Amino acid sequence: MSDVSGISDSNGLSVGAAPTARPGPGAVRLTGYAHGGGCACKIPPGELETIVAALAGTPAPVSPAGELIVGLDDGDDAAVVRLDGCRAVVVTADFFTPVVDDPYDWGRVAAANALSDVYAVGGEPLVAVNLLGWPRERLPLELAEEVLRGGLDVARAAGCHVSGGHSVDDPEPKYGMAVTGLADPERLLRIGAGRPGLPISLTKPLGVGVLNTRHKATGEVFEQAVAAMTTLNRDASRAALAAGVECATDVTGFGLLGHLYKLARAGRVTAVVDVAAVPYLEGAREALRDGYVSGGTRRNLDWVRPRLDPGGYGEDELLLLADAQTSGGLLVAGEIPGAPVIGELVPFEGPHLRLR
Repeated sequence: MSDVSGISDSNGLSVGAAPTARPGPGAVRLTGYAHGGGCACKIPPGELETIVAALAGTPAPVSPAGELIVGLDDGDDAAVVRLDGCRAVVVTADFFTPVVDDPYDWGRVAAANALSDVYAVGGEPLVAVNLLGWPRERLPLELAEEVLRGGLDVARAAGCHVSGGHSVDDPEPKYGMAVTGLADPERLLRIGAGRPGLPISLTKPLGVGVLNTRHKATGEVFEQAVAAMTTLNRDASRAALAAGVECATDVTGFGLLGHLYKLARAGRVTAVVDVAAVPYLEGAREALRDGYVSGGTRRNLDWVRPRLDPGGYGEDELLLLADAQTSGGLLVAGEIPGAPVIGELVPFEGPHLRLR
């Protein structure tokens, strides 16, 4: 295994060195074995866009299997290939380091998060394969079994098959899924389909990031965060399609502001956020007050700041709006039952983001 010296976990074990004996399942805090947690571990959005810039816009090969109709150009959540007039295949992959200490819950969160990319483009998941990185000399394999069981249970609840996957010996535990789904190519949710005059709806409250950061530091368990992260975006996606919505994305590691900026930029509009209307999980503001803010959240805010009219709001409010979410809700350009309206899209007026 490669050396990742300088990273320590809460059990006093150096990530770069194997302990003399592996801890038992009840003694493990999984979040302590990773340098970050969940989608907060994403490569920062500005750096990621630099990496993939040369790939976007390249001509797609002629394929007998079908036409690529959703690719890299706007940063949609999954790739979509048209098979025929009424069927398209949706493909995505997502994995990350532990966001909670309980291995079964981590598996459930990671699976819900991976499935979300299919729902975010208006598809239905069909089959998934596991992606597992495991420090096999440092963590019991029984924990890995629990992680996989959690992922399987969520996939089953989604009506999605799970068959096999791939694993590697890794200094840090990582888990997720590659998911294939089906969609109607004429009824997709696209990140760039937003138009002036549409309301902006958010289907899950924010605050997962600061609560998970507090959990990693203190071991406190926040059931409201686990419940939010393990809730499938299936019903929200179906409701959006039923309402005739054409534009959506999900809110994950780049935070509400980061994903809303990408949506507004792709649609060449300005997104106006009614800050008082944005919902938060219980305890989120207290976690922020006590300083539990991830590095990923601060990088999110740094990235969107030049594209943002803050409307007089202070740093704390901006950090909550940029909070790096894991398995967050759908951000919908339209109204759907049960989802609060948090703003609107207006004609482009300079910055792509404005708070009021």
